[in-house]
Amino acid sequence: MEKRIRKAIIPAGGLGTRFLPATKAQPKEMLPIIDKPAIQYIVEEAVQSGIESIVIVSGRNKRAIEDHFDKSAELEMELEARHNEEMLEVVRKISQLADIYYVRQREPLGLGHAVLCGRRFIANEPFAVLLGDDILKSDPPCLRQMIDVYEQQQSSVVAVMEVPWDQTHKYGIVDIEAGKQIARVRDIVEKPAPGLAPSNYAVVGRYVLNPAIFDLLEHAVPGKGGEIQLTDSLQQLNRISALSAYRFDGIRHDVGDKLGFVQATIDFALERADLGDDVRKYLMKRLKETHS
Repeated sequence: MEKRIRKAIIPAGGLGTRFLPATKAQPKEMLPIIDKPAIQYIVEEAVQSGIESIVIVSGRNKRAIEDHFDKSAELEMELEARHNEEMLEVVRKISQLADIYYVRQREPLGLGHAVLCGRRFIANEPFAVLLGDDILKSDPPCLRQMIDVYEQQQSSVVAVMEVPWDQTHKYGIVDIEAGKQIARVRDIVEKPAPGLAPSNYAVVGRYVLNPAIFDLLEHAVPGKGGEIQLTDSLQQLNRISALSAYRFDGIRHDVGDKLGFVQATIDFALERADLGDDVRKYLMKRLKETHS
């Protein structure tokens, strides 16, 4: 009987160079969208999708991530003393989200290597991978939708969305039959050169994988950028075990990009009861000023 998916890997070992100098001493995953670190949105999606245990693959100067998800006795005592019950509940819930473990990726050798670092934690179970640069909004969560597909198809699944053709060189691109929500992957290519993409369906940071991927990653050779690319091993996996693409239906925020980060901040602010009206008024005022 196929084991249910209860574990996830969240790679968080990158240097965050696109956000320097802010990330010189702070993990990019801890940059806040309003008042919540980006990585917390990822962990919450995993938990809401039924994941029980998470391993975060971190690197140097990432201790703040561990501290964030740990219990903070001093802070809780201070909030209790101030009778701030609302914020006390918020803080306590963070440390109770899931069983979270950490493993160090000693060198930034690529996404494939980061996933491989979680092998001992995953053992021989199917598992999820969630990338921290992609905050995906949908109901039910994207990962929950993909887990359902995995259970139906009994094959590995990647989430995909259509992107502009002139942006395909930035993504892993799948060759699939257009129009289907669940489609068999014919090929998957890492960041194809402009004009050479087999489609404009890009992988958007969510994977549900058969543990057979680990043997392929262990023997992988550096690919594009001199890194161990997860895409290359997925290409090999697809030859021995079917790989499906799931067309994610929802909103994606690329918070690894500066413009995407700003857009996510605005969108999340507009949705909040305590900020939405004021932010909307401010934006309308600024737009009026810039067009006057």
